[in-house]
Amino acid sequence: MKNTHCLILFLLLSLAPGFLFAQEAGLTEVPAQVAEVTATADSGNTAWMLTATVLVLFMTLPGLALFYGGLVRAQNVLSVLMHCFAIACLASVMWVLCLYTMAFSGGGPWLGDMQHFGLKGITIADLSGDIPESVFIMFQMTFAIITPGLIVGAFVERMKFSAILLFTALWLVLVYAPVTHWVWAEGGWLQGRGVIDLAGGIVVHATAGISALLLAYFVGPREGFPKKLHIPHSPGMVMIGASMLWVGWFGFNAGSQLAANESAGMTMLVTHISAAVASLTWMVIEWKKTGKPGLVGIVTGMVAGLASITPASGHVGPLGAVLIGLMAGSICYFACGFVKGKLKIDDSLDVFAVHGVGGIMGTIMVAVFGTAAFGGTGSFGIVEQLGTQLFALGVVIAWSAVATTIIVFVCKKTTGLRVDQEVEHAGLDIAEHGETAYNFE
Repeated sequence: MKNTHCLILFLLLSLAPGFLFAQEAGLTEVPAQVAEVTATADSGNTAWMLTATVLVLFMTLPGLALFYGGLVRAQNVLSVLMHCFAIACLASVMWVLCLYTMAFSGGGPWLGDMQHFGLKGITIADLSGDIPESVFIMFQMTFAIITPGLIVGAFVERMKFSAILLFTALWLVLVYAPVTHWVWAEGGWLQGRGVIDLAGGIVVHATAGISALLLAYFVGPREGFPKKLHIPHSPGMVMIGASMLWVGWFGFNAGSQLAANESAGMTMLVTHISAAVASLTWMVIEWKKTGKPGLVGIVTGMVAGLASITPASGHVGPLGAVLIGLMAGSICYFACGFVKGKLKIDDSLDVFAVHGVGGIMGTIMVAVFGTAAFGGTGSFGIVEQLGTQLFALGVVIAWSAVATTIIVFVCKKTTGLRVDQEVEHAGLDIAEHGETAYNFE
């Protein structure tokens, strides 16, 4: 407990100087006469981006939290909800303090500079394209929230809460912010090479998937794995959370067009198609293998379809979305069995097999299905673009793996990674948080 309190105090104290430094600048009002002579935001695009931002936050709170919460044992539901909520809060504060400026402010090809530390210098009149920069900041913040949130599924029911906070903070600084700058920021070195990743096949799903796989390996399997696998305590909760993810994903993908235009419309359409096709594909395979079409299976297929279409959704047409959905529903299904069966890694809620494999697959296949031959809008050559996509994936996967290994080492030496066997057996809700999700007294 002493280590936990020290960690939380350290995190809070480390954030305080940034706010003091930025207090005099911040998001401040500007004189009306100044605003009149500057460019103005497009009201339609701004309204859409405000909506998209809410949708992406909705994916984590409560979508991802309920999706993951339903998949664990009843005595660990509250811990999963707590993990998602605390990560959302921590990522938000860190985004304002340093992550936004590291990811999107000037700098060079490798990392942004610190000119907007604590959002210093950002005013109400500043624009990002034709939307307020404040809206762009908030939109991108929701991505920084959900990405480490995805990793939660790899270590549920056995990792210390203090270790989760420390891992998340270090991971956002060492992995998420640099990769975001490389791929999405103007001047980022991978963007300069022409990599395609509209909404995060590389930035979100590849980074989170690889880190989740390694973290699950280092934390170790749950008690009884692989002979004894815990069944989801509430498939209904899983379906509700998954449905929220599906709805929120329209903001995730279509919102990444940063405008209410034709491209956003097609992005939304192909996102929906891929999710539906992947769901049915997963259901049919499971039905054939087990004799029963399961609810948890069909909604997991949906998530695989959404993760896979994410990087390609800005370039593929309906045919490409159908093909990616078919691949996602089948490849991710068998990847789940490979990770747990062949690799013997207890990636508890299949983060790597669904998000990692799906995001990587979609990032590769945009080079093929994004061409005119498959109804796409890309004007690139397949071979050349395929090389670019593979190179970017290789670099990001390697960086994520090395950084995650270092972060795990730091966590082991400070907070420790795993709860003791008695706590794991009883459940994390009471032992770690002093509360329970279900109180029938």
